[in-house]
Amino acid sequence: MSATFAAPSSAIRTPLGEFWRRFCRQKRALVALALIVLLILAAVFAPFVTPFDPAAPDYDSLLDGPSAAHWLGTDAYGRDIFSRIIWGGRVSLTVGFLSVALGGVAGIVIGLISGFFGGWIDGVLMRLMDVLLAFPGIILAIGVVALLGPGIDNVIYSIAVFSVPVFSRLVRGSTLSLKQTLYVQAARCIGVGRTTLMLRHILPGAMPGVIVYASLRLGTSILTAASLSFIGLGARPPSAEWGAMLADGRSYLGVADHVTLFPGLAIFITVLAFNLLGDGLRDALDPKLR
Repeated sequence: MSATFAAPSSAIRTPLGEFWRRFCRQKRALVALALIVLLILAAVFAPFVTPFDPAAPDYDSLLDGPSAAHWLGTDAYGRDIFSRIIWGGRVSLTVGFLSVALGGVAGIVIGLISGFFGGWIDGVLMRLMDVLLAFPGIILAIGVVALLGPGIDNVIYSIAVFSVPVFSRLVRGSTLSLKQTLYVQAARCIGVGRTTLMLRHILPGAMPGVIVYASLRLGTSILTAASLSFIGLGARPPSAEWGAMLADGRSYLGVADHVTLFPGLAIFITVLAFNLLGDGLRDALDPKLR
């Protein structure tokens, strides 16, 4: 009489399930994730969440403080600050996600090619990345925007440019390590093509580091976009953008502090949330910390 022994279902864990189990131990990261989801939902449904048109002036309510009618007060044109912050979240999050996506894709491609082929290709590509890394990020972004002209689209491109070198360095390092592993060598021996080797066997192993860095870069990108708008190189009036709102309100410090206080808090909380999320992802994905 034979007996069949089945492993308990709790002992069978998928990689995604194992990641989520480790991530759930990071309480601060969970709070940050919930806050980011809330910000994204508020930005997506901004027309239904905001009580006022963010660009509509009200000259009877100039520089009013927080009240029942205007929860966060009004600015110098009587525009509702709460509505403008929600709509500004659309701009800031769009800039953050698109710039990191563009920079990440370009950096991944460069890093994979450089690390996989090596030789003169690696030398040329990495020297180009060294040139970009030689400039401080905000200075490089200012230079790109100065060449292309002010505007949100050009801000996205400028932030993407200074995101490329670190992504490429990160992926190159992982590629150099992973292409020496046994499973990659075995795939090469049985005739797997170079493109398949890079995309199916090496890239998945490099993605945990890319995901962690991308989450951290999102906060930096939002802060850089706000900085560019603050100095007049980003969003143009009357667009609602957090950095531009800070620039508009700096003339009223000491008279109507709420005009700069609440956009500044929005930037601070958003950047902090992405940084905490990145720390949680690092702890959950890094095998050295398990």
